This record gives sequence, structure tokens and C-alpha cells, in this order.
Amino acid sequence: MNATFISNQISGILKKISFLWTLFLIFFTSLTVSAQVEVQVLDLLYHQPVRGATVTIENSTLNFKATAQTDSTGRVRFENLASGNRFRVFTEAFAEFAEASVSGVNTTSQIILELPSRRESVLDEVVVSDRRTAQLNVKDAQVSYYVTKKEIQALPIEGRDITRSLYRLPNLTLATLGYAEAPNVSINGLNGTYTNYMIDGMDNNERFLGNMKFNTPVGFAEGITVLTNNYSVEYGNTSNGVINVTSRSGKNEFSGEIFYLTRPGSIIDSKSAFATLDLSGNQVKDGFQRHQLGVGLGGAIKPNKTFFYLNFEQTLDQKDNLLNVPALGVNETVRGKNSFSYVSGKIDQLWNGRFKTTLRLNVGSFDIDRQGGGLEGGVNFPSSASAQKNRTYLIALKNSYSIGAQITAETNYQHSYFRWNYRQPVNPNSASVTVQDPSGAAIAIIGQSGSIFDSKEFSHQLQQKFFYKSGKHSFKAGLEFMSSDFQLLGGGNPNGTYTVRLNESQLEALKNRNIGAALDVNDISADVAVIRYDVELRPTTFGAVQNVYNIYLEDTYEATNRLNLTFGLRYDYDNLSKGGGNKGDWNNIAPRAAFNLRVGERGVVRGGYGLFYDKIKYSAYSDALQFNSTSADYKKQLAELQRLGYLDPNADLDKITFPGNLRATTSGVTYLNGPGPDDLQGQRDRQFSNNLRILNPQGFKNPYSHQASLGYQYKPTDKTLFYVDFVHTATNDLYMIRNLNPASPFPNDDPENPKIRSVAEADATRPVPIRAGNVAVVNGETLRGIARNVFVTTAEGKARYWAANFVFHKLPENDKFGYRVNYALALVKSNTSSLNTRAQDSNNFEAEYTFDEQDRRHVLNAMIFYKPLPGLSITPAFLLQSGQPYTILADARIYGTSDLNGDSETFWPADYAPGERRHGQRLPWAKTLDLSARYVLSFGKTSMEISADVFNVLNTQNISGFNVTRGASNQIQYGDTFVTRSAAPPRQFQFGVRYFW
Repeated sequence: MNATFISNQISGILKKISFLWTLFLIFFTSLTVSAQVEVQVLDLLYHQPVRGATVTIENSTLNFKATAQTDSTGRVRFENLASGNRFRVFTEAFAEFAEASVSGVNTTSQIILELPSRRESVLDEVVVSDRRTAQLNVKDAQVSYYVTKKEIQALPIEGRDITRSLYRLPNLTLATLGYAEAPNVSINGLNGTYTNYMIDGMDNNERFLGNMKFNTPVGFAEGITVLTNNYSVEYGNTSNGVINVTSRSGKNEFSGEIFYLTRPGSIIDSKSAFATLDLSGNQVKDGFQRHQLGVGLGGAIKPNKTFFYLNFEQTLDQKDNLLNVPALGVNETVRGKNSFSYVSGKIDQLWNGRFKTTLRLNVGSFDIDRQGGGLEGGVNFPSSASAQKNRTYLIALKNSYSIGAQITAETNYQHSYFRWNYRQPVNPNSASVTVQDPSGAAIAIIGQSGSIFDSKEFSHQLQQKFFYKSGKHSFKAGLEFMSSDFQLLGGGNPNGTYTVRLNESQLEALKNRNIGAALDVNDISADVAVIRYDVELRPTTFGAVQNVYNIYLEDTYEATNRLNLTFGLRYDYDNLSKGGGNKGDWNNIAPRAAFNLRVGERGVVRGGYGLFYDKIKYSAYSDALQFNSTSADYKKQLAELQRLGYLDPNADLDKITFPGNLRATTSGVTYLNGPGPDDLQGQRDRQFSNNLRILNPQGFKNPYSHQASLGYQYKPTDKTLFYVDFVHTATNDLYMIRNLNPASPFPNDDPENPKIRSVAEADATRPVPIRAGNVAVVNGETLRGIARNVFVTTAEGKARYWAANFVFHKLPENDKFGYRVNYALALVKSNTSSLNTRAQDSNNFEAEYTFDEQDRRHVLNAMIFYKPLPGLSITPAFLLQSGQPYTILADARIYGTSDLNGDSETFWPADYAPGERRHGQRLPWAKTLDLSARYVLSFGKTSMEISADVFNVLNTQNISGFNVTRGASNQIQYGDTFVTRSAAPPRQFQFGVRYFW
């Protein structure tokens, strides 16, 4: 009875509990339905939760809007919502994810928001002006920066050249140029040719020297990512930094722009006694004008599935030179032009939520006139004119897809072409002639431009990438293969090169004919005296195929909800590293490690170390072929250097030599009747050369760097971000030139007691002495087809970079006012400036180790983004830099020669002055204020923007800290008297109009 009672009581209690629980659930559910929406954010491809995503819910009718960030499970909950209404839930694009939204959400919904990947524009550290909130890097330790399309359009940028926005970022500075078309920014204090240039994560390097193949115009750029230190093993082929341009894509809405931009030039610019540079890096002066126009169109071929974007931009420059030859009565302006054409197209195909294909095409055509004359007057007549004609295209096919629930992959292919036709003569079949007056002074250069450099590069690139997430691990793995076929036509003029001297009567007769600027080779008297004649013996094409292999693996481990650890390993091999030997550089194993620790809710500490290997510059290999010889005498000279221990005794002389370009000279010729290449081939084995090269018998080492960084980020408010990064880069095995037949050391350290050695005295001290008549005697045999200097490219260069970067960034409040200020305290030292750097005195490279030409101790950049009125934006940008170093060279007017040590060669225009060393002096500080103003007029769905850019508003004459070629810069001085040889551009104006929708 008691048992039945107990049972009945328990049964009754359970029924009551069940009833109460049901009532509670009904009541609780009704509260939940009327009060909240739960959102889970997932990575569309990985199907994994996304932590830290900012989710917004809004209802415009209720004027309601709220935001929150997802937790570690990717969830966020919005409570206290008004029931019976519908809301829009969305995220904006951030990090590696594109935007996503869901409309019509009611308060009974539980939403899953899947974010598509935008891997082609990964931003691991966001410091841009158009985000609603400033973002901390809570993932890794890479030091990187991103310039958005909005910033690019707002900043004062000359000629829509997006690279001219980059020097405003930390660790980047305006570069001294090794050659006119060299990259205009330096990363970590190194020559810009050591940077890896990319478009959408794929190669964009001309691999001969290392510049960009295609200069992406503003209209096709969504943004630029710059990786400077400790980045992922996914990126490599550089011992320095990476510049990756993200291209624009179409959207469902049809959009476009039409623009015109002009630099009127001297009619409005401030006057300057110094030349400036055009966008290609070549000098221009009076009469320069620039006109640019273009169009961009984007939209959907099939909504939500197939998108397109097309862009065309054209730049036309006008420039004037002066042809001034009083002896011939010639004083004329010679007009030239530049033309830069850019065509780009992109199609994005979303097959489904797990598979995307992108096809991109870039085509570039760049023509730069060398029309004759000179900036201040010259003797190059238009018949000797030439043009640089570069042609390029890139065709890229990218496929992003998921394999199962946790693996995402990319399979990418690109074919590209680059032709660098540096000097296309207007008279390709003419002889080259230098005309002298009776005193021996040159008064005219006419005929073919004199030398040829026409390089072609065909490249194929394959990428296979995998991304896998499992629990707290995020893995990356990839393979990459790049093959480039190079062909170079180089050398002197196969039609012959003449130096002729007019007598008084011939000069007078030529002047009286009043030929003017039309003077050509056939206008010179046939009986003129020929002073010198030479001809190119090998006007043929040669080249090689460069194959680069990469493989990598990386794991980012979420040790705790605040600590991420990243470990990666990368391997690189370049077949050109074999050089003239039997074995390549196989040991390029590059480990990388990093940590990222969240400190509170607004701070991050991060740091890391990595090893980074560069690719081989093809020019190091090509130069060793082009300036080489297979003459029997040259091989005997090399054999003697082997015996003496200056050249590897195991070197195969047949492998390290090559029948390169060579000019033969002969005497007793009459004007325009000199023998051709076939007639003088017999002189190849007997032609003396001042400099010849060999392929390195020990191969080419890949340059590499050790990179370490430690940084702290702090987010005081949602709109502000402060961070500091301490970085150190130690780069080794940089290329330079070693002389295997050097003259003995000749220190010249006492300015009070300068020493001068003659060429003959220096030649007598060489391992294989050069005797009178430019011959050598080895084992009793007289050798003629030899070289005074025997050069080999060697990996003995090094550079060291230290920097502390401080950045404070404020995003615009209500799109009104924002700024970014960054200050760098930096130091960079090196013993090399380029591939062809040679030690001043007998291979003493340690004496060359000092401040690099790119060194600046202090750099301050400040940019303000201000919108005082609707439609009006004003962006001033200020740059303050301490001075770069300079070198004092020997003044031939003082010493009677600039070759003080008598070695008949120098990387510099002259030897160092006695008591001086490389970069021993310092130029003054430089300050520049630029300003951009834009006003937008809206016409419904379309708008028109009127823009004005003023560069160097204060018209400051800066003699340091600007783009200029090394040879024209103030970093080269002669003697004790400082002469200003160049200056930054004066105040210049640029105006534009853009119609967009």
C-alpha cells in the first residue's frame, strides 16, 4: 500500500513537473520569439565558425541598428528586439572574407550567415580609412599594410600611378634609382629590384632585373597589400618584401567611370633649374605635359553568378629637348612623346557556393621617346633617336574550390610575356657616327643609336594551394612552379660605329648647307678622316630557361582563445643557381615561426622570426653570357688564374665561358666603308677587352634574409588604432662583382698626401700582368684576346636593417575626419647597391660596408582625410625625412685623373677622393607637403568628381629624399665643393575630372 501510494505520488509529481515544464517552455519560447535573434557566422568554404566578425542588424523603418562581434563559436545574439518586425543582418568585408547579408529576418529566426572567401585580397592587418571600425591583427605576426581603393583615390598621387602611394607606409621610402625605370620605392632599405611584385597573388615580375611587368592603373586596383616582414610561407621568391595588387571585380550593379587627368606642366608649375622625372623615371624638363584618359566598366553578365570588369587607361606625355650646336648653326627644339597604354579585363564565375573561377587579362604597351637633343642642349641629332618599346601581357586563370567540409584549394595558372626593347633605333640599318670638329670636340651624333638591348621573356606559372581547418589548427600547404624563357639580342652596332673628324673647310661647308636637325650620316663628306671604327661581331640572340620550384607548409594553432602560434616551412630551388658549375643551390630551407597574443580586449602583442630566400636575378646570369668570350687566349688567361689560386682549380673553362658580344676595331678604313662582322670574325680571338666575365663555377647562391619582429597593437576606441613594430632584417648573399685579375690594393686614406698610380703601374701588379700593347705573357706565350679585368658575380653582399615604426591611425568619424601618422626610426647598412657593385679597391668589400644609399634615420608621414562639406574632400599629406648619405669622388680637375688607383674601372664615375669612403657624408633633411582636393556633384545615380592635386605645395627645394637615378643624384659629389646636381620637383599641379556611377 505504501509502495502504491509512493508510486502514485511520484507519478502525480512528475505530471505536475511535466505540466509546469511545458508551461515554462511555452512562456520562455514566447519571450525568446519576441525578444532575440541568434546569428552564427561560418566560413562558406571551410564551414568553420568565424570568430571576431562584426555583425550588424538593422531596421530602417524603426530607425534601429545594433552591432556585435561573434564569439569563439561564431555566434552572436541580439536581444530586446521589437517583435513582429523584419530585419536585415549583414557583415561587411573584413580580413579574408567578402561581405554577406540576409534580409527579411524575423524575430523567430535563427540565422546562419556564410561568408565567402576573398583570398585574392587577404588583409591580415587592416589599417585603412573606410572601415567602420579599426581592426586589430589577432591572427599572426606579419608586418603588413593595406591601401584601399578609397585611399588611393583620395591621396595626392601623380599620374594615377598606385605605387606612388606606397612610400607613405612604414618600412617604405622613396628610392634612389639604379636605372631610370627602376622601382620607385625601397622596402626595408633595399633596392626595389629585390621586392616580389604580384597581382592577385600571382607573379608580376620582369625577371631580368626585377621590376613590375604590368603597372596596374588606379582604375583596375581594388587595393594594394604590402608585406614587409615575417609574412606567411605562402609568399616567397624574395629576401625582402611583397607588393600585391588586388584587382577590381564586377558586382550585380552595373558601375563604371570615365576620367580625364592632366599635368599642364611649365605653364603653371613653379620654375626649377633641375630636371624632373616622368612616370617611367626618365628625365624631362621644359615643355613637359601629361594627358591621361580612361574608362572602366563593371557589372553582372548573369546576376549572382557571372561578373565582369573592364578597364582601359591611356597616358600621353609631351616633352621637349634642345638641340644646340653653334658650330653647325643649329639651335632647335626637338619634340618627343611618351605613350603608356593599359588594358585590363576580369571575369568572375561563381559556379556555386563552393567553386569560383576567375579569368584575368592585363595588356600593356609602353613607348618612351629618346628624340635627340638634350634637356639643356645636346648634340644627338634626331637621326640618332631611338625609343624604348616595352610590351607585356598576363593571362591568369584562378580556381578556388572546397573539397569536402574542411579543405579548400586553389589551382591557378598564368602565362605572361614581357619584351624590354630598351633602344629601338629610328635608323636600324644605319651606321653610328660621332662627328668631331677640328679640335676633337664632338659636335654631332648621327645614325643608328649605337647599341642594342632587346630582351624577351615568356613565362608560365602554376600554383596549387590547400587550406585545411581542423579544430584549433589551420593548415596551409602549396606547390608552385615558374618557368621563364629568356632571349636577348644585345651588343653594339653590326653596321659599324665611326668617329670622324672634320677639317675646317669640311666644317664650314657643312654649316653652310643649313641642314639643321635633319643631319644624317650621308650628309658627311666621304673623305672625312676616320679616327676610330668598330663593329659588333656577334649580333645574335642568346638566352636560357629559368625554372623556380617552391613548396611550403604552415600551421596556425589556436593555443588558447587569446594566443595563436604559427609554424611554417618553405623550400625554394632555382635552376639558374647552377651557374657555370655542376650543382645548384639546394639548401634553401626556410623555417618561419610567429606568435600573436591578445592582451585584454583592445591589445595585441605579436612577434616572429623567419628565413626568406630570393630568386636568382636573370641579369646576373645573362651578363655573364653577354660579356664573356671563348677565345683561346682568354681561356689561357683563366687557366693561369686557376694555377695562381684566383679561380677555382676545378672550374670547367668550357662551362664558364660563352661566345658573348664583342666589338672588333680596325684602322685604315674610309667613311661608311668599314668591314662588317663577317670580315672581322678572325679578330675575335685576338681582341683585347677592358672587362670580361665568366659564369661563376661555384654557381649562384640565392640571396636570403633573417627577419625578426616584435610589435604591439592597441585599439583605444573603435575608430582608432595605435601600433609599434620593431623589425630587424639581416640580408646575406647579395650579388656583387669580384675581380679575379685585380690590381694590388692601393689605399688612399690621407687627404693631405694623395697618391696617384698610373694604369701601367697598376697593370703590372695584377696576377696576370697586362703589358704595353694590351697583351699578357703566360708561360712565354703572348696572349692578346684577353681582359684587363676578369669579373665574376659573387654572393658576398650583405645588408642590415633596423627599424622602430610607430603608427597612429584614426578612421573618419561619420566619414568626416580621419588621419594616419607614422614615424620610423631606422638604420640600414650594406656593402652593395646593385648587381654590378664592385669594391673600390682590389675586392675590399669590407671597406664598402657602411650606410646604404637608401638610409634615412628619421621618416615621418602624416595624412589627413577631411570632408568639411558634403561632396568635398581635402587630403593633405606631409613627408619629413632626414638626409641620405653621399660620397665624395676624386675631382679630375685637381688630380689630373679620376682613376687614382689606376685599375681602369670603377662602379662609381670616379674613385673615392683621398681620405673618403663610400657614403661618408650626409645630405640635409627634406620636407614635402602635397595636397589633394576633390568635389563630387551627384546627379541621381551618377556623379561627377572634379579634382586638383598640388605636389610640393610650399615649393621647397629638396636635394635628398626623392626619386632620381644614382648617377644624377646629389649622392655623388666631386671634391670639397658641394654642387647641387639635382633637386626634387618644384610645386606642380594636376587636374582631373571623373564621371562615375
